[in-house]
Amino acid sequence: MDKRFFLALLLTMGVIVITPRIFPGVVPPAERTAPLVAALPQTTDAPATPPTGTATARSRATGVDAAPNTPLAPAPAARTVRLTNGTTDPKGRWSALATYDFSTRGAALLGADLPRYKRLDGGTGAVRLSDGGLPLVRYRLIAGGDTIRLDAMDFAAAADTVDGRARVTFTTPVGSGSVRIIYTLSPTDYLADVDVQVTGVSTPAFLLTDLPQGFDTQESDSTEDRRHLAYAMRTPVGGAERIDFRKPEPGERLVRSGPFTWTVAKSKYFLVGLLARDSAASPLAELQVTGAMRVNKVASRAQATAISPLGPDGVALELYAGPQEWERLVALGREFEHTNPYGGWISGVVQPFATIVMRVLLWMRHNFRLEYGWILVIFGVSIRLLMWPLNSKMMRSQVTMQRVAPAVQAAQNKHKGDPEKQREAVMKVYADAGISPFAPLAGCLPMLLPMPILFALFFVFQNTIEFRGVPFLWFPDISVADPLYIAPFITGGSMFLLSWIGMRNSPPNPQTKMMAYMMPIMMTVFGINFAAGLNLYWFVQNFAALPQQWLISNERGKSPAPVAVIASGSERKRR
Repeated sequence: MDKRFFLALLLTMGVIVITPRIFPGVVPPAERTAPLVAALPQTTDAPATPPTGTATARSRATGVDAAPNTPLAPAPAARTVRLTNGTTDPKGRWSALATYDFSTRGAALLGADLPRYKRLDGGTGAVRLSDGGLPLVRYRLIAGGDTIRLDAMDFAAAADTVDGRARVTFTTPVGSGSVRIIYTLSPTDYLADVDVQVTGVSTPAFLLTDLPQGFDTQESDSTEDRRHLAYAMRTPVGGAERIDFRKPEPGERLVRSGPFTWTVAKSKYFLVGLLARDSAASPLAELQVTGAMRVNKVASRAQATAISPLGPDGVALELYAGPQEWERLVALGREFEHTNPYGGWISGVVQPFATIVMRVLLWMRHNFRLEYGWILVIFGVSIRLLMWPLNSKMMRSQVTMQRVAPAVQAAQNKHKGDPEKQREAVMKVYADAGISPFAPLAGCLPMLLPMPILFALFFVFQNTIEFRGVPFLWFPDISVADPLYIAPFITGGSMFLLSWIGMRNSPPNPQTKMMAYMMPIMMTVFGINFAAGLNLYWFVQNFAALPQQWLISNERGKSPAPVAVIASGSERKRR
Protein backbone atom coordinates (compact mmCIF):
# COMPACT_ATOMS: atom_id res chain seq x y z
CA MET A 1 0.00 0.00 0.00
CA ASP A 2 0.99 3.66 -0.24
CA LYS A 3 3.88 4.45 2.12
CA ARG A 4 2.14 7.59 3.28
CA PHE A 5 -0.78 5.48 4.52
CA PHE A 6 1.59 3.38 6.61
CA LEU A 7 3.28 6.53 7.88
CA ALA A 8 -0.12 7.89 8.92
CA LEU A 9 -0.86 4.67 10.79
CA LEU A 10 2.57 4.83 12.42
CA LEU A 11 2.01 8.42 13.51
CA THR A 12 -1.41 7.58 14.91
CA MET A 13 0.00 4.65 16.86
CA GLY A 14 2.77 6.89 18.14
CA VAL A 15 0.24 9.42 19.39
CA ILE A 16 -1.71 6.68 21.15
CA VAL A 17 1.33 5.08 22.76
CA ILE A 18 3.51 8.10 23.56
CA THR A 19 1.05 10.79 24.66
CA PRO A 20 -0.16 8.94 27.76
CA ARG A 21 3.44 8.85 28.92
CA ILE A 22 3.97 12.55 28.22
CA PHE A 23 0.59 13.50 29.68
CA PRO A 24 -0.14 10.77 32.22
CA GLY A 25 -3.84 10.13 32.67
CA VAL A 26 -5.78 9.59 35.83
CA VAL A 27 -4.48 6.75 37.95
CA PRO A 28 -7.39 5.15 39.82
CA PRO A 29 -6.87 4.87 43.54
CA ALA A 30 -6.00 1.40 44.66
CA GLU A 31 -8.83 -0.70 46.04
CA ARG A 32 -8.78 -1.22 49.77
CA THR A 33 -8.03 -4.74 50.84
CA ALA A 34 -9.67 -3.88 54.16
CA PRO A 35 -12.65 -1.50 53.76
CA LEU A 36 -13.10 1.29 56.27
CA VAL A 37 -16.43 -0.31 57.23
CA ALA A 38 -16.39 -4.03 56.56
CA ALA A 39 -19.53 -5.88 55.43
CA LEU A 40 -21.35 -2.62 54.87
CA PRO A 41 -25.11 -3.20 55.15
CA GLN A 42 -26.94 -2.35 51.96
CA THR A 43 -30.18 -0.42 51.65
CA THR A 44 -33.01 -1.90 49.64
CA ASP A 45 -35.69 -0.51 47.41
CA ALA A 46 -38.40 -1.66 49.78
CA PRO A 47 -40.59 0.99 51.44
CA ALA A 48 -38.95 2.35 54.56
CA THR A 49 -42.11 2.37 56.70
CA PRO A 50 -41.82 -0.24 59.47
CA PRO A 51 -44.60 -2.84 59.40
CA THR A 52 -47.02 -3.16 62.26
CA GLY A 53 -47.00 -6.36 64.27
CA THR A 54 -44.20 -8.16 66.06
CA ALA A 55 -40.45 -7.51 65.91
CA THR A 56 -38.40 -10.70 65.97
CA ALA A 57 -34.88 -9.45 65.34
CA ARG A 58 -33.97 -5.83 64.61
CA SER A 59 -36.34 -2.88 64.64
CA ARG A 60 -36.36 -1.12 61.26
CA ALA A 61 -37.53 2.05 62.95
CA THR A 62 -34.49 2.45 65.17
CA GLY A 63 -31.96 0.05 63.71
CA VAL A 64 -31.12 -1.38 67.17
CA ASP A 65 -31.97 -4.71 68.66
CA ALA A 66 -35.53 -5.02 69.95
CA ALA A 67 -36.92 -7.60 72.34
CA PRO A 68 -38.82 -10.46 70.69
CA ASN A 69 -42.59 -10.16 70.54
CA THR A 70 -42.48 -6.37 71.11
CA PRO A 71 -45.46 -4.78 69.30
CA LEU A 72 -44.56 -1.97 66.92
CA ALA A 73 -46.83 1.06 66.63
CA PRO A 74 -47.81 2.16 63.12
CA ALA A 75 -45.37 4.76 61.82
CA PRO A 76 -46.82 8.21 61.13
CA ALA A 77 -47.06 9.28 57.51
CA ALA A 78 -43.94 11.01 56.21
CA ARG A 79 -44.20 14.70 55.38
CA THR A 80 -42.49 16.50 52.50
CA VAL A 81 -40.72 19.81 53.02
CA ARG A 82 -40.19 21.92 49.86
CA LEU A 83 -37.46 24.54 49.57
CA THR A 84 -37.00 26.80 46.54
CA ASN A 85 -34.10 29.02 45.55
CA GLY A 86 -33.67 31.35 42.61
CA THR A 87 -31.97 34.37 41.13
CA THR A 88 -32.88 37.94 40.21
CA ASP A 89 -32.01 39.34 36.77
CA PRO A 90 -30.70 42.91 36.22
CA LYS A 91 -34.31 44.12 35.85
CA GLY A 92 -35.21 42.83 39.29
CA ARG A 93 -37.26 39.87 38.05
CA TRP A 94 -36.96 36.78 40.21
CA SER A 95 -36.97 33.31 38.69
CA ALA A 96 -36.79 29.94 40.39
CA LEU A 97 -33.61 27.95 39.98
CA ALA A 98 -34.68 24.71 41.67
CA THR A 99 -37.19 23.30 44.12
CA TYR A 100 -35.97 20.54 46.43
CA ASP A 101 -38.20 18.04 48.21
CA PHE A 102 -37.03 16.62 51.54
CA SER A 103 -38.81 13.92 53.51
CA THR A 104 -39.29 13.84 57.28
CA ARG A 105 -38.60 10.12 56.97
CA GLY A 106 -34.86 9.85 57.10
CA ALA A 107 -34.29 13.58 56.39
CA ALA A 108 -33.73 12.34 52.84
CA LEU A 109 -33.59 14.29 49.59
CA LEU A 110 -36.52 12.93 47.56
CA GLY A 111 -36.15 14.89 44.34
CA ALA A 112 -35.51 18.22 42.67
CA ASP A 113 -37.53 20.18 40.11
CA LEU A 114 -35.39 22.12 37.60
CA PRO A 115 -37.72 24.60 35.85
CA ARG A 116 -35.01 25.88 33.49
CA TYR A 117 -34.80 22.49 31.75
CA LYS A 118 -37.65 20.89 29.83
CA ARG A 119 -38.44 17.21 29.60
CA LEU A 120 -37.50 15.79 26.20
CA ASP A 121 -39.18 12.38 26.49
CA GLY A 122 -42.53 13.55 25.18
CA GLY A 123 -43.76 14.59 28.60
CA THR A 124 -44.66 18.12 29.60
CA GLY A 125 -43.16 20.38 32.20
CA ALA A 126 -39.71 20.71 33.68
CA VAL A 127 -37.09 18.10 34.42
CA ARG A 128 -37.41 16.44 37.81
CA LEU A 129 -34.41 14.70 39.31
CA SER A 130 -35.92 11.59 40.86
CA ASP A 131 -35.54 7.85 41.22
CA GLY A 132 -38.96 6.27 40.90
CA GLY A 133 -40.16 7.54 44.29
CA LEU A 134 -37.04 6.41 46.13
CA PRO A 135 -34.86 9.01 47.89
CA LEU A 136 -31.94 10.41 45.93
CA VAL A 137 -29.83 10.81 49.06
CA ARG A 138 -30.36 8.97 52.36
CA TYR A 139 -28.41 8.30 55.52
CA ARG A 140 -27.44 5.55 57.94
CA LEU A 141 -25.14 5.36 60.94
CA ILE A 142 -22.65 2.74 62.07
CA ALA A 143 -22.16 3.22 65.82
CA GLY A 144 -20.13 0.79 67.88
CA GLY A 145 -20.77 -1.97 65.37
CA ASP A 146 -24.56 -1.41 65.24
CA THR A 147 -26.39 -0.09 62.18
CA ILE A 148 -28.88 2.71 62.79
CA ARG A 149 -31.24 3.09 59.85
CA LEU A 150 -31.80 6.82 59.75
CA ASP A 151 -33.61 6.36 56.43
CA ALA A 152 -36.33 4.45 58.31
CA MET A 153 -36.73 6.93 61.17
CA ASP A 154 -39.09 9.88 61.41
CA PHE A 155 -37.63 13.35 61.99
CA ALA A 156 -39.17 16.58 63.20
CA ALA A 157 -38.71 19.35 60.61
CA ALA A 158 -38.40 23.12 61.05
CA ALA A 159 -37.99 25.43 58.04
CA ASP A 160 -36.67 28.99 58.23
CA THR A 161 -34.23 31.35 56.53
CA VAL A 162 -30.75 32.47 57.51
CA ASP A 163 -29.02 35.38 55.73
CA GLY A 164 -31.60 35.11 52.96
CA ARG A 165 -30.95 31.39 52.46
CA ALA A 166 -33.75 28.84 52.82
CA ARG A 167 -33.00 26.28 55.52
CA VAL A 168 -34.63 23.18 56.98
CA THR A 169 -33.52 21.42 60.17
CA PHE A 170 -34.40 17.77 60.84
CA THR A 171 -34.01 16.27 64.33
CA THR A 172 -34.75 12.87 65.88
CA PRO A 173 -33.75 11.13 69.11
CA VAL A 174 -31.37 8.17 68.90
CA GLY A 175 -30.68 6.22 72.09
CA SER A 176 -29.53 8.70 74.72
CA GLY A 177 -28.62 11.30 72.10
CA SER A 178 -29.97 12.78 68.91
CA VAL A 179 -29.32 13.28 65.19
CA ARG A 180 -29.65 16.66 63.55
CA ILE A 181 -29.42 17.13 59.76
CA ILE A 182 -29.50 20.70 58.42
CA TYR A 183 -29.87 21.73 54.76
CA THR A 184 -29.12 25.36 53.85
CA LEU A 185 -29.70 26.23 50.18
CA SER A 186 -27.46 28.47 48.13
CA PRO A 187 -29.53 31.34 46.69
CA THR A 188 -27.71 31.28 43.34
CA ASP A 189 -26.69 27.66 42.77
CA TYR A 190 -27.93 24.08 42.74
CA LEU A 191 -26.13 23.66 46.02
CA ALA A 192 -26.92 23.16 49.70
CA ASP A 193 -24.75 23.05 52.80
CA VAL A 194 -25.38 19.82 54.71
CA ASP A 195 -24.48 19.63 58.40
CA VAL A 196 -24.94 16.31 60.21
CA GLN A 197 -24.56 16.41 64.00
CA VAL A 198 -24.83 13.24 66.10
CA THR A 199 -24.66 12.89 69.89
CA GLY A 200 -25.03 10.04 72.35
CA VAL A 201 -23.98 7.14 70.12
CA SER A 202 -21.27 4.53 70.61
CA THR A 203 -17.89 5.00 69.00
CA PRO A 204 -16.34 4.54 66.56
CA ALA A 205 -19.17 6.06 64.53
CA PHE A 206 -19.54 6.56 60.78
CA LEU A 207 -22.08 8.38 58.64
CA LEU A 208 -23.13 6.39 55.56
CA THR A 209 -24.56 8.52 52.77
CA ASP A 210 -26.26 6.56 50.00
CA LEU A 211 -26.11 8.21 46.58
CA PRO A 212 -28.87 7.71 43.96
CA GLN A 213 -29.29 4.13 42.75
CA GLY A 214 -30.56 5.42 39.41
CA PHE A 215 -32.35 8.28 37.71
CA ASP A 216 -35.72 8.57 35.98
CA THR A 217 -34.82 9.28 32.37
CA GLN A 218 -36.51 12.27 30.72
CA GLU A 219 -34.44 12.37 27.55
CA SER A 220 -35.52 11.77 23.96
CA ASP A 221 -33.02 8.89 23.78
CA SER A 222 -33.52 6.97 27.02
CA THR A 223 -31.07 4.23 26.00
CA GLU A 224 -28.28 6.77 25.48
CA ASP A 225 -29.16 8.43 28.79
CA ARG A 226 -28.89 5.14 30.70
CA ARG A 227 -25.60 4.33 28.98
CA HIS A 228 -24.05 7.28 30.82
CA LEU A 229 -25.19 6.23 34.30
CA ALA A 230 -22.10 6.25 36.49
CA TYR A 231 -20.53 7.18 39.79
CA ALA A 232 -17.46 9.38 39.89
CA MET A 233 -15.06 10.56 42.54
CA ARG A 234 -11.92 12.65 42.80
CA THR A 235 -8.93 12.47 45.10
CA PRO A 236 -6.56 15.46 45.32
CA VAL A 237 -3.63 13.23 44.32
CA GLY A 238 -5.09 10.57 42.02
CA GLY A 239 -7.51 12.79 40.11
CA ALA A 240 -10.98 11.83 38.91
CA GLU A 241 -12.26 8.31 38.27
CA ARG A 242 -15.56 7.09 36.88
CA ILE A 243 -17.27 3.78 37.65
CA ASP A 244 -20.05 3.03 35.17
CA PHE A 245 -23.13 1.24 36.48
CA ARG A 246 -22.25 -1.62 34.14
CA LYS A 247 -18.72 -2.05 35.51
CA PRO A 248 -19.40 -4.01 38.73
CA GLU A 249 -21.17 -7.30 38.18
CA PRO A 250 -24.42 -7.82 40.13
CA GLY A 251 -23.46 -8.20 43.77
CA GLU A 252 -19.82 -7.26 43.14
CA ARG A 253 -18.47 -4.55 45.44
CA LEU A 254 -15.77 -2.07 44.47
CA VAL A 255 -14.04 -0.10 47.20
CA ARG A 256 -12.29 3.19 46.52
CA SER A 257 -10.28 4.92 49.22
CA GLY A 258 -10.21 8.68 49.76
CA PRO A 259 -10.19 11.24 51.05
CA PHE A 260 -12.30 12.51 48.17
CA THR A 261 -12.84 16.07 47.05
CA TRP A 262 -16.25 15.00 45.78
CA THR A 263 -18.33 11.94 44.91
CA VAL A 264 -21.28 11.99 42.50
CA ALA A 265 -23.94 9.89 40.80
CA LYS A 266 -24.67 11.05 37.25
CA SER A 267 -26.82 10.49 34.21
CA LYS A 268 -25.99 11.96 30.82
CA TYR A 269 -26.83 15.56 31.72
CA PHE A 270 -27.61 15.73 35.46
CA LEU A 271 -25.91 14.73 38.68
CA VAL A 272 -26.32 14.47 42.42
CA GLY A 273 -23.11 14.69 44.40
CA LEU A 274 -21.39 15.40 47.68
CA LEU A 275 -18.53 17.89 47.93
CA ALA A 276 -16.07 18.40 50.75
CA ARG A 277 -16.10 21.98 51.95
CA ASP A 278 -12.46 21.65 52.95
CA SER A 279 -10.69 19.31 50.53
CA ALA A 280 -7.62 19.28 52.79
CA ALA A 281 -9.66 17.65 55.56
CA SER A 282 -12.39 15.91 53.58
CA PRO A 283 -14.87 13.77 55.52
CA LEU A 284 -15.46 11.65 52.38
CA ALA A 285 -13.10 8.86 53.41
CA GLU A 286 -14.31 5.98 51.27
CA LEU A 287 -16.77 5.03 48.52
CA GLN A 288 -18.23 1.56 48.12
CA VAL A 289 -19.99 0.75 44.81
CA THR A 290 -22.10 -2.39 44.43
CA GLY A 291 -23.51 -3.77 41.18
CA ALA A 292 -27.25 -4.43 40.95
CA MET A 293 -29.36 -6.89 38.99
CA ARG A 294 -29.75 -6.03 35.32
CA VAL A 295 -32.87 -5.97 33.17
CA ASN A 296 -32.32 -7.26 29.62
CA LYS A 297 -28.57 -6.93 30.28
CA VAL A 298 -28.96 -3.18 30.86
CA ALA A 299 -27.30 -1.85 34.03
CA SER A 300 -29.82 0.83 35.00
CA ARG A 301 -29.31 0.34 38.75
CA ALA A 302 -26.34 0.32 41.10
CA GLN A 303 -25.55 1.43 44.63
CA ALA A 304 -22.87 3.69 46.05
CA THR A 305 -22.28 4.64 49.67
CA ALA A 306 -19.93 7.39 50.85
CA ILE A 307 -18.44 6.72 54.30
CA SER A 308 -17.53 9.58 56.64
CA PRO A 309 -16.04 9.19 60.13
CA LEU A 310 -18.13 11.04 62.71
CA GLY A 311 -16.15 13.38 64.94
CA PRO A 312 -17.34 15.63 67.76
CA ASP A 313 -18.27 18.33 65.23
CA GLY A 314 -20.22 15.93 63.04
CA VAL A 315 -19.91 15.96 59.24
CA ALA A 316 -20.03 19.08 57.03
CA LEU A 317 -20.63 18.64 53.30
CA GLU A 318 -22.11 20.37 50.28
CA LEU A 319 -24.85 18.70 48.23
CA TYR A 320 -25.16 19.45 44.50
CA ALA A 321 -28.32 18.33 42.70
CA GLY A 322 -28.67 19.86 39.26
CA PRO A 323 -27.40 20.06 35.68
CA GLN A 324 -23.88 19.47 34.41
CA GLU A 325 -23.46 23.08 33.30
CA TRP A 326 -19.78 23.32 32.49
CA GLU A 327 -19.24 26.95 33.52
CA ARG A 328 -21.22 26.47 36.72
CA LEU A 329 -19.22 23.40 37.70
CA VAL A 330 -15.97 25.24 36.96
CA ALA A 331 -17.11 28.13 39.17
CA LEU A 332 -17.65 25.73 42.09
CA GLY A 333 -13.92 24.90 42.04
CA ARG A 334 -12.39 21.66 43.26
CA GLU A 335 -12.24 20.53 39.60
CA PHE A 336 -15.92 19.72 39.82
CA GLU A 337 -16.17 20.03 36.04
CA HIS A 338 -14.36 16.68 35.88
CA THR A 339 -17.39 14.84 37.25
CA ASN A 340 -17.47 13.14 33.86
CA PRO A 341 -13.90 11.87 33.38
CA TYR A 342 -13.62 10.43 29.87
CA GLY A 343 -11.02 9.27 27.42
CA GLY A 344 -9.91 6.26 29.48
CA TRP A 345 -6.15 5.78 29.48
CA ILE A 346 -5.66 8.70 27.04
CA SER A 347 -7.70 11.08 29.20
CA GLY A 348 -4.53 13.09 29.84
CA VAL A 349 -4.65 14.15 26.18
CA VAL A 350 -8.39 14.12 25.47
CA GLN A 351 -9.60 16.14 28.46
CA PRO A 352 -7.24 19.13 27.95
CA PHE A 353 -8.32 19.33 24.30
CA ALA A 354 -11.98 18.99 25.32
CA THR A 355 -11.55 21.77 27.87
CA ILE A 356 -10.01 24.09 25.26
CA VAL A 357 -12.77 23.29 22.75
CA MET A 358 -15.46 23.86 25.38
CA ARG A 359 -14.00 27.21 26.41
CA VAL A 360 -13.81 28.35 22.77
CA LEU A 361 -17.41 27.30 22.00
CA LEU A 362 -18.78 29.01 25.11
CA TRP A 363 -16.75 32.15 24.39
CA MET A 364 -18.17 32.24 20.85
CA ARG A 365 -21.69 31.70 22.20
CA HIS A 366 -21.41 34.57 24.70
CA ASN A 367 -19.80 37.00 22.27
CA PHE A 368 -21.53 36.19 18.98
CA ARG A 369 -24.92 35.52 20.61
CA LEU A 370 -25.76 32.90 17.99
CA GLU A 371 -27.36 29.50 18.33
CA TYR A 372 -25.00 26.61 18.93
CA GLY A 373 -25.69 25.24 15.44
CA TRP A 374 -24.24 28.36 13.85
CA ILE A 375 -21.43 28.37 16.41
CA LEU A 376 -20.42 24.87 15.23
CA VAL A 377 -20.53 26.04 11.59
CA ILE A 378 -18.29 29.02 12.34
CA PHE A 379 -16.00 26.83 14.46
CA GLY A 380 -15.60 24.26 11.65
CA VAL A 381 -14.76 26.94 9.06
CA SER A 382 -12.38 28.68 11.49
CA ILE A 383 -10.43 25.48 12.15
CA ARG A 384 -9.85 25.00 8.42
CA LEU A 385 -8.82 28.63 7.95
CA LEU A 386 -6.37 28.42 10.85
CA MET A 387 -4.83 25.29 9.37
CA TRP A 388 -4.76 26.67 5.81
CA PRO A 389 -1.07 27.84 5.82
CA LEU A 390 0.23 24.63 7.31
CA ASN A 391 -1.98 22.47 5.10
CA SER A 392 -0.82 24.35 2.00
CA LYS A 393 2.80 23.78 2.91
CA MET A 394 2.22 20.10 3.57
CA MET A 395 0.18 19.59 0.39
CA ARG A 396 2.79 21.29 -1.77
CA SER A 397 5.39 19.07 -0.16
CA GLN A 398 3.30 16.08 -1.23
CA VAL A 399 3.19 17.39 -4.81
CA THR A 400 6.98 17.65 -4.86
CA MET A 401 7.29 14.18 -3.35
CA GLN A 402 5.12 12.75 -6.10
CA ARG A 403 7.29 14.47 -8.73
CA VAL A 404 10.54 13.00 -7.42
CA ALA A 405 9.06 9.62 -6.44
CA PRO A 406 10.47 7.88 -9.59
CA ALA A 407 13.95 9.25 -8.80
CA VAL A 408 13.69 8.03 -5.20
CA GLN A 409 12.62 4.60 -6.42
CA ALA A 410 15.50 4.48 -8.90
CA ALA A 411 18.00 5.40 -6.15
CA GLN A 412 16.61 2.69 -3.88
CA ASN A 413 16.78 0.06 -6.62
CA LYS A 414 20.35 1.02 -7.57
CA HIS A 415 21.69 0.37 -4.04
CA LYS A 416 19.43 -2.47 -2.86
CA GLY A 417 22.26 -4.36 -1.22
CA ASP A 418 23.79 -1.40 0.60
CA PRO A 419 21.42 0.39 3.02
CA GLU A 420 23.94 3.12 3.80
CA LYS A 421 24.51 4.04 0.13
CA GLN A 422 20.78 3.73 -0.47
CA ARG A 423 20.09 6.26 2.30
CA GLU A 424 22.75 8.64 0.96
CA ALA A 425 21.36 8.39 -2.58
CA VAL A 426 17.81 9.13 -1.40
CA MET A 427 19.02 12.09 0.66
CA LYS A 428 20.86 13.33 -2.45
CA VAL A 429 17.63 13.20 -4.44
CA TYR A 430 15.84 15.17 -1.74
CA ALA A 431 18.67 17.75 -1.53
CA ASP A 432 18.76 18.30 -5.31
CA ALA A 433 14.97 18.77 -5.32
CA GLY A 434 15.06 21.11 -2.31
CA ILE A 435 12.94 18.79 -0.15
CA SER A 436 13.33 18.22 3.57
CA PRO A 437 14.15 14.64 4.60
CA PHE A 438 11.11 14.83 6.87
CA ALA A 439 8.77 15.67 4.00
CA PRO A 440 7.34 12.11 3.72
CA LEU A 441 6.40 12.22 7.39
CA ALA A 442 5.09 15.79 7.27
CA GLY A 443 2.87 14.89 4.34
CA CYS A 444 0.68 12.87 6.72
CA LEU A 445 0.06 15.79 9.07
CA PRO A 446 -2.86 17.42 7.18
CA MET A 447 -5.02 14.35 7.77
CA LEU A 448 -3.95 14.03 11.43
CA LEU A 449 -4.09 17.66 12.61
CA PRO A 450 -7.91 17.91 12.77
CA MET A 451 -8.25 14.59 14.64
CA PRO A 452 -7.58 15.84 18.23
CA ILE A 453 -10.31 18.45 17.84
CA LEU A 454 -12.69 15.88 16.37
CA PHE A 455 -12.00 13.47 19.25
CA ALA A 456 -12.43 16.29 21.76
CA LEU A 457 -15.77 17.29 20.24
CA PHE A 458 -16.91 13.68 20.33
CA PHE A 459 -16.48 13.61 24.10
CA VAL A 460 -17.81 17.15 24.56
CA PHE A 461 -21.09 16.04 22.97
CA GLN A 462 -21.33 13.06 25.32
CA ASN A 463 -22.33 15.00 28.44
CA THR A 464 -22.49 18.71 27.65
CA ILE A 465 -25.91 19.94 28.71
CA GLU A 466 -25.40 23.23 26.84
CA PHE A 467 -26.23 21.34 23.59
CA ARG A 468 -29.19 19.45 25.08
CA GLY A 469 -32.42 19.95 23.14
CA VAL A 470 -30.92 22.60 20.81
CA PRO A 471 -32.56 22.40 17.35
CA PHE A 472 -30.81 23.43 14.14
CA LEU A 473 -31.85 23.08 10.49
CA TRP A 474 -33.61 19.70 10.31
CA PHE A 475 -32.03 18.47 13.57
CA PRO A 476 -34.51 18.40 16.46
CA ASP A 477 -31.57 18.08 18.89
CA ILE A 478 -27.90 18.52 17.96
CA SER A 479 -26.78 16.52 21.02
CA VAL A 480 -28.24 13.22 19.75
CA ALA A 481 -27.99 11.30 16.47
CA ASP A 482 -29.76 12.65 13.39
CA PRO A 483 -33.09 10.75 13.30
CA LEU A 484 -33.30 11.19 9.50
CA TYR A 485 -29.71 9.90 8.92
CA ILE A 486 -29.06 12.82 6.55
CA ALA A 487 -26.04 14.24 8.40
CA PRO A 488 -23.84 11.09 8.32
CA PHE A 489 -24.42 10.70 4.57
CA ILE A 490 -23.50 14.34 3.96
CA THR A 491 -20.37 13.75 6.06
CA GLY A 492 -19.43 10.68 4.04
CA GLY A 493 -20.19 12.46 0.76
CA SER A 494 -18.05 15.45 1.69
CA MET A 495 -15.16 13.13 2.59
CA PHE A 496 -15.40 11.38 -0.78
CA LEU A 497 -15.57 14.70 -2.64
CA LEU A 498 -12.49 15.92 -0.76
CA SER A 499 -10.60 12.71 -1.64
CA TRP A 500 -11.72 12.77 -5.27
CA ILE A 501 -10.48 16.34 -5.77
CA GLY A 502 -7.25 15.40 -4.02
CA MET A 503 -6.65 12.57 -6.52
CA ARG A 504 -7.01 14.85 -9.55
CA ASN A 505 -3.77 15.22 -11.53
CA SER A 506 -2.11 12.63 -9.27
CA PRO A 507 -0.32 9.52 -10.56
CA PRO A 508 -2.63 6.46 -10.56
CA ASN A 509 -2.51 4.71 -7.20
CA PRO A 510 -4.85 1.74 -6.54
CA GLN A 511 -4.37 1.95 -2.78
CA THR A 512 -5.22 5.64 -2.65
CA LYS A 513 -8.28 5.03 -4.80
CA MET A 514 -9.44 2.23 -2.52
CA MET A 515 -9.03 4.41 0.55
CA ALA A 516 -10.96 7.21 -1.18
CA TYR A 517 -13.96 4.88 -1.38
CA MET A 518 -13.59 2.93 1.86
CA MET A 519 -12.98 5.75 4.35
CA PRO A 520 -16.15 7.72 3.47
CA ILE A 521 -18.21 4.53 3.72
CA MET A 522 -16.70 3.65 7.10
CA MET A 523 -17.17 7.14 8.51
CA THR A 524 -20.77 7.26 7.25
CA VAL A 525 -21.50 4.08 9.22
CA PHE A 526 -19.76 5.46 12.32
CA GLY A 527 -21.50 8.82 11.91
CA ILE A 528 -24.95 7.24 12.19
CA ASN A 529 -24.43 6.99 15.96
CA PHE A 530 -22.63 10.33 16.33
CA ALA A 531 -24.37 13.42 17.68
CA ALA A 532 -25.91 15.49 14.90
CA GLY A 533 -23.81 18.48 15.99
CA LEU A 534 -20.61 16.47 15.61
CA ASN A 535 -21.57 15.47 12.06
CA LEU A 536 -22.45 19.10 11.39
CA TYR A 537 -18.98 20.28 12.43
CA TRP A 538 -17.33 17.48 10.46
CA PHE A 539 -18.99 18.04 7.09
CA VAL A 540 -18.75 21.85 7.42
CA GLN A 541 -14.99 21.71 7.88
CA ASN A 542 -14.77 19.20 4.97
CA PHE A 543 -16.60 21.62 2.69
CA ALA A 544 -14.40 24.46 3.98
CA ALA A 545 -11.33 22.46 2.89
CA LEU A 546 -12.57 21.99 -0.71
CA PRO A 547 -11.22 25.32 -2.13
CA GLN A 548 -7.74 24.61 -0.81
CA GLN A 549 -7.81 21.05 -2.13
CA TRP A 550 -8.95 22.33 -5.54
CA LEU A 551 -6.16 24.93 -5.72
CA ILE A 552 -3.47 22.41 -4.78
CA SER A 553 -4.85 19.93 -7.30
CA ASN A 554 -4.59 22.54 -10.06
CA GLU A 555 -1.02 23.34 -9.00
CA ARG A 556 -0.24 19.64 -9.23
CA GLY A 557 -1.51 19.59 -12.82
CA LYS A 558 0.80 22.47 -13.76
CA SER A 559 3.89 21.10 -11.99
CA PRO A 560 6.77 19.55 -14.02
CA ALA A 561 6.44 15.92 -15.06
CA PRO A 562 7.89 13.28 -12.71
CA VAL A 563 11.59 12.64 -13.21
CA ALA A 564 13.05 9.17 -13.28
CA VAL A 565 16.57 10.14 -12.19
CA ILE A 566 18.08 13.34 -10.82
CA ALA A 567 21.68 13.28 -11.92
CA SER A 568 24.56 14.48 -9.79
CA GLY A 569 26.65 17.47 -10.78
CA SER A 570 29.55 15.36 -12.21
CA GLU A 571 27.14 13.31 -14.32
CA ARG A 572 25.64 16.50 -15.77
CA LYS A 573 29.16 17.69 -16.82
CA ARG A 574 29.89 14.38 -18.60
CA ARG A 575 26.65 14.76 -20.49
